Amino acid sequence: MQLERRKSARKRLAISLVSVLLAALVACVGISIYVGWNLTHKARKPIAETPKAYGLAYKDVTFRGKDGGLKLKGWVIEPAKPAKMTIIFSHGYGGNRYEPNVPFLPLAKPLVNEGYRVIMFDFRASGESEGDMTTIGAKEKYDLLGVIDYAKQHYSDPIVLYGVSMGAATSILAAGMDQDVKAVIADSPFSDLEGYLRTYMPVWTHLPNVPFTYLILTLIPMLTDLNPVESIPIKAVDQIAPRPILFIHSKDDQSIPYKESVKMYNKHPDVFEIWLTDKAKHVKNFEMYKDEYIQKVLQFLEKVQKTKAES
Repeated sequence: MQLERRKSARKRLAISLVSVLLAALVACVGISIYVGWNLTHKARKPIAETPKAYGLAYKDVTFRGKDGGLKLKGWVIEPAKPAKMTIIFSHGYGGNRYEPNVPFLPLAKPLVNEGYRVIMFDFRASGESEGDMTTIGAKEKYDLLGVIDYAKQHYSDPIVLYGVSMGAATSILAAGMDQDVKAVIADSPFSDLEGYLRTYMPVWTHLPNVPFTYLILTLIPMLTDLNPVESIPIKAVDQIAPRPILFIHSKDDQSIPYKESVKMYNKHPDVFEIWLTDKAKHVKNFEMYKDEYIQKVLQFLEKVQKTKAES
């Protein structure tokens, strides 16, 4: 009798443990789906400022993404004299063309004053553009390629891409796909989205790496249109060289480590350039080193223009 009671107790305990484990698994999967969905469906931020606030002449433009023809809203900011080049700005994850984190408009002003045309736009599912999902560069590269096509159709001057964070990674991806891009300025990019997320997902989710990173990376491609293997900038740099890239990154960037830029720079150090700063947080290099930042960018653009003239 006692033996039967013990067996019955063990059976109840086993059932309870299995029930707890299943409940925990279901909870973890549910949390992962919820967090992953929110990561790819960011709330849109408003366009809080226009180039007019900086005395810049601009026009509102609608671009078309190259993959599905999504309408992308943006600005073309013209210099007072014929443009030397067209610089296309690409914002970061969760931002828009206004991009206060850098900020974009105070950087655009000295470039326009020096005779560069600046194009700013909202990636899909950002700002005023169409779309309902951000893919952290995987699909955004087609948005940027559509803007590049617009620039090629409307202007004859050279095209250079400038981006920050996700926008920097996307600029590298797009330049690798379009040989008409003459150069890239990449501020704080990641080198491999999947590899980066496997290590640094907790920075964005505030959840333990185990089990949530694995679950999110497994479930999101199954439930959404995001496939991280479509966003690997370090593979694109081989298609860009010998065209130049200027990498800008802070050694104290806690969101995307500066070694992400160093890895890409080291692929072609003979034609790429890198400027590593200290103390700046993620994409805060311009804010902390404004004058030097502008000087570095202008010097790089002058080199690109000189190389183009000599070729």
